[in-house]
Amino acid sequence: MTETRQWQLETAAPEDAPPIHRLRRQLEDWLYDRGIEQWPRGEVSFDRIASEVERAEWHRVRLPDLGVVAAMRVLWSDPDFWGADPTPAVYVHGLMVDRSMARTGMGTFLLESAADIGRAAGLDTFRLDCAEANDVLRSYYAAHGFQEVGRHVIRGLFPVVLFEKRI
Repeated sequence: MTETRQWQLETAAPEDAPPIHRLRRQLEDWLYDRGIEQWPRGEVSFDRIASEVERAEWHRVRLPDLGVVAAMRVLWSDPDFWGADPTPAVYVHGLMVDRSMARTGMGTFLLESAADIGRAAGLDTFRLDCAEANDVLRSYYAAHGFQEVGRHVIRGLFPVVLFEKRI
């Protein structure tokens, strides 16, 4: 198991866009192969990720021998999923952990890091979402203190569950 004290979450730089996109595609395929409805294959283009990296939305963990092994988008609003809700919150999208890092605590590290980012910005609410049919991820978020607070259908694809917790 990799020790968390060796991990550092950093804002992604332009050179991180290709490995972030590659990780996303690998995880889309992995989910699809297991019949898990979470991310449609090919939904997020490289250009979109590169643009989001330029806006400093992506954060990543890069390890010396493995490269980018985890990433997530950190946002300050999310009208597509949460509507016009005025609650100040930190939002996470696209939380990704390379399968080689499964069961190492990396997902927990990302969630804790996002909460730290939110607290540093003076926020006390942390929000995220997942596909309603993804029972494993719903349980994972619940185990990390998130409560299901709503449901939304995005772009007619599939329903998502909205999660929130105080930080």
